[in-house]
Amino acid sequence: MSRYGITGAGAVLALLALTACGSSSDGGDEGGDGGATPAARDKGPACVGTATADGVHVLRGGGFKLPGGGGVQYAGAAADGTTRTATLRDGATYASGQRQWKVEPGTAVSIAGHGYTVRQICSYRVVLEPKAAEDRAALAAAPKSLEPRQGAADDGLCFTTNRTVLAAAAKGFPPKGDTLSLSDNGGVQRFPTGLSITVSYIDPDTGAAGLDANCAAIPVARYKDVRVGETVEFAGVLFEVSEMTEKVVQLTRTSG
Repeated sequence: MSRYGITGAGAVLALLALTACGSSSDGGDEGGDGGATPAARDKGPACVGTATADGVHVLRGGGFKLPGGGGVQYAGAAADGTTRTATLRDGATYASGQRQWKVEPGTAVSIAGHGYTVRQICSYRVVLEPKAAEDRAALAAAPKSLEPRQGAADDGLCFTTNRTVLAAAAKGFPPKGDTLSLSDNGGVQRFPTGLSITVSYIDPDTGAAGLDANCAAIPVARYKDVRVGETVEFAGVLFEVSEMTEKVVQLTRTSG
């Protein structure tokens, strides 16, 4: 184990590294890097609010395509030890001049004419609840096939609340309690339902790493400066960064 490696229940609780949260805006942006710009260490809490069972999980630094041709990104976050807010950006991928919202649990937003309520904000995700029954049904619709085809053809596998799809994605990871090892410069690791994950960097001096995930040609997560003890999510599955060396990031699965 390297000098950064900390494993098991006795791990030191690392403070969370997050992107800076901008002010509420209708036209500004926080940079074109998908919300990945490093910022001051986050003071927590890890989550505020309660996730709904079939909520849309928008992952930190990434985007999510929504019914009706819209999309949303988790562009930035802030926490002061008591409360937590997030900055959402209109559109599944970054473009200059996109509308932004600073939100907290209970905030209502309209995206491409469709209404959503923010139910939970975590360091690693924002959970949105669609207001309209037709939007909930569209997100939960079963795809014709669970076989990924790459690109936009995989939208129904990557941007969904369908239980069968999420179960298939979860089976592609090690079981709960086991470890997923991701190598720096080790190429792209591909998983069922079209998800791919890469280690973008490991910084030996700070013990921090970057993890990027893509699905249907959309950056769905960009975890910047994650450290041992922090939580990340991929395809609805939670992991703890359990060990880090100069070449490998190990993630221990913490959800079923």
